[in-house]
Amino acid sequence: MPANKTLLFWSGGKDSALALYYLLKDEQFKVERLITHVSVPLNRICMHGVRSTLLIKQWESVGLQGEIIELPEKSDNQTYERITCEKLKKLVEEGFTHVAFGDIFLEDLRNYRKTIFEPLGVQCVFPLWNFNTHQVLREIISLGFGVVTVSINADVFDMNFIGRVIDDEFIKDFPTGADPCGENGEYHTFCFKGPYFKKTIDYIKGDIVLKNYSTGTTTQNFWFCDLLEA
Repeated sequence: MPANKTLLFWSGGKDSALALYYLLKDEQFKVERLITHVSVPLNRICMHGVRSTLLIKQWESVGLQGEIIELPEKSDNQTYERITCEKLKKLVEEGFTHVAFGDIFLEDLRNYRKTIFEPLGVQCVFPLWNFNTHQVLREIISLGFGVVTVSINADVFDMNFIGRVIDDEFIKDFPTGADPCGENGEYHTFCFKGPYFKKTIDYIKGDIVLKNYSTGTTTQNFWFCDLLEA
């Protein structure tokens, strides 16, 4: 029986990288495309702030075709859904039957994805679903993934966590109460090497900036570390 033609929503970070690791080992799926939301005109990965030039280097190193979904800098849910669904409809026409995500335990997000995307004719797949996030972080290290933090919630982490490679010391210093994998949005990462990467992606740490985001009466502050091509 042929494997299911699959695309993976690729954030460039650790969770999508580990999800791809498991998908590549599973004969049910044949991942043929990585798809990423990029903010325009900034040309940076949404939420993560990583330059699209580094994203393309990831795709080349992984050896899979990538595809960008362009979103306005400040998109509401309706805009996100419209643009993303338009792209997925075209991919369904190309024969894609499954779409995968790196979500681990956010039930409302999982249900949202299924509600929005499955009516288009694809089945949603969650390779890391219900994994223990403490174990996930340690597995990422043990498998040889190289991951650096590019965005951190300033209300959760000290500034010295930004631009930091995830290793045993990172885990040791991790603040109490935060999810180890940042499933609640505590931090985001960039994966620069891994067991299926053809080569390490070299980078230079650039400027660190503090940005704030307001939702209703709530304001959150995030540190961002700009990564530059080495």
